[in-house]
Formats: sequence, C-alpha cells, structure tokens
Amino acid sequence: MARYNDADCKLCRRERMKLYLKGTKCETPKCPIERRPYPPGEHGRARIKESEYLLQLREKQKARRIYGILERQFRNYYEAAARQRGVTGENLLRLLETRLDNVVYRAGFAGSRDQARQLVLHRHFEVNGKTVNIPSYRVRSGDVVTVRQKSRGLIPVQEAVALSEGRIIPTWLNVNKGELSVTVDDLPARAMIDTPVQEQLIVELYSK
Repeated sequence: MARYNDADCKLCRRERMKLYLKGTKCETPKCPIERRPYPPGEHGRARIKESEYLLQLREKQKARRIYGILERQFRNYYEAAARQRGVTGENLLRLLETRLDNVVYRAGFAGSRDQARQLVLHRHFEVNGKTVNIPSYRVRSGDVVTVRQKSRGLIPVQEAVALSEGRIIPTWLNVNKGELSVTVDDLPARAMIDTPVQEQLIVELYSK
C-alpha cells in the first residue's frame, strides 16, 4: 500500500500554515513552521507567481494532507461526492469527516489523525460492537465508536484523552469520555466542519 514516509512538518511548511499533523508538537515552539515559515527546499524563499490554478491546487493539497489521504483516494472521494445530491464541495468534506480515523481524532481518542489511523489499523476500536480496522470506514448517523475493552489502558489513548480536555468537540459527535465512546448524532453540515479549506476551489480544479 502506498503511503507518505517523509517528514509531516514539511507538509505544513509547504502550505505555509499549521495543519496540526503532529498533535501537541504543533502547539509548541518546537514546531518547525514557527522557525521556518516558508516552503521547504532550495527555492523555498523564492517569490512565487500566484495564479488561479495554483490557488486551486494548494487548496486540494491542503485538504488531502490534513486528512492524510493520497491522491488517487482523494480523487475517488471527489467523484463519490459529485455523484451525491447537494453541493459537491460540502459532500466532499462530509465524506472526509465521517472517516473512522477522523472521528477517533475528533473525539479526542488520538493526538493526531496519523495516530488515530494507526490505532484503528491495530484493531483498538469497535463500531456498534464490532471491531473495525479500516481507517477509511465511513460512519453513519447513529453509529457508536468505542475503544475496545482490552485497549482502554493503552498509554497513547489515555494521554490523548487527557490532552483533549480543552479541545472543542464537533457538535455532530456526542463523546462519553468515561466509557471511551463517541456517538455519531448526525452527519455534519458545512457549518459544523472547521477544516480551513475552500472546498469550492477544489471543485473548480477537478471540474477542468
């Protein structure tokens, strides 16, 4: 399976903003973008000629990197969103938000989406009482995601829960930290998604 193996912080520097890919490190002065707020590479500080295509491309890359998805999979999500009724850009973000690894991260059971993906792959979560090890599994309204009983003592999970005390939980999720479970009350509308992406630019890019 193809996967990104380079430094996550290079992705934030490429987009010139924090994508919060490294959990708590992004909140500290150790975050590389604090010291080098320009793209990586030999020509990182060079002046870039802005264009309509570049703006659209950067929005697509930003969304793809925030959710940790490779190009082909992201394109598949776009095509699925285009087939659905409603606004394509909003459908796209809704599909990305309802991935199991994203729900685990949003609920505060993992410090980052990368960590959430690893925990799901290692079979530490159940959906409606059944173990699911597919990070891209799409949750639906009414689903209950729970940390497996034997995994509740894991240090990464306990640390993530402790550090998530000040984190804002999306209104479409109902988290029970005592039971280490989260219920999907409803599918998220655009106003409930705080991802800093202009989805319309992504639609315009793929529509060419």
